[in-house]
Amino acid sequence: MILPIYLYGQPVLRKEAEEIENTPELKQFIADMYETLTQAEGCGLAAPQVGRPWRLFVVDGNELAEDYPECKDFKRAFINPELLEESEETCTYSEGCLSLPGISENVVRPATIKMRYLDEDFNEHEEVFTGFCARIVQHEYDHLEGHVFTDRISPIRKTFVRNKLVSIAKGKTVARYKYKRN
Repeated sequence: MILPIYLYGQPVLRKEAEEIENTPELKQFIADMYETLTQAEGCGLAAPQVGRPWRLFVVDGNELAEDYPECKDFKRAFINPELLEESEETCTYSEGCLSLPGISENVVRPATIKMRYLDEDFNEHEEVFTGFCARIVQHEYDHLEGHVFTDRISPIRKTFVRNKLVSIAKGKTVARYKYKRN
C-alpha cells in the first residue's frame, strides 16, 4: 500500500522518533514503505515521513548505482539505528527530500559513518558506510532525530529557501506522489 508522504510543516517531522518493538504488522509496514519509496522515486524514506514517530527508515540506492557504484544492491531497512562513529573528513553533495519537494541544496556531511541497527528480522548489524550510501543513511537518520536537510545548510542559503519552506508548510506546494498537507 502506498502511504502518503508528510510534507514540511507536519509536526511529526520535528519530533525525535521513538524506538520500536518487533510486531506482526511491522514487516507489512516496511513493505509499504518500500512501495511508497519506489512510487515516489526516492532513495530513502523514514517512518516520520509517513506519519509514524518510529526509529525506522528504509533505503534503496539501486537506481543510483550507475553514478554511485557503492549503491548497487544497497537496499535495507534500519530499525532503531544508532550512529556510532563519523569521520572528520567531510564531503558536499546536493540533497533533496520527499518531504521538501522542489528544494535541493548542498549539504556538508561526514564522508564515512559507522552505524548499529536492526534489520527487518531484528538481527543486529554494525556497518560502515561511505560515499553516497553514507549520505543516504545520514539524511534518513536525521529524520529520526527531528531534523531535515535544510537545518544543515548555511544561514545565507536558509534565507534563500525560507519562502519555499513557508509555501510547503502552508500547503501551497504540490508533489508528484501521494502526500499529506498541513
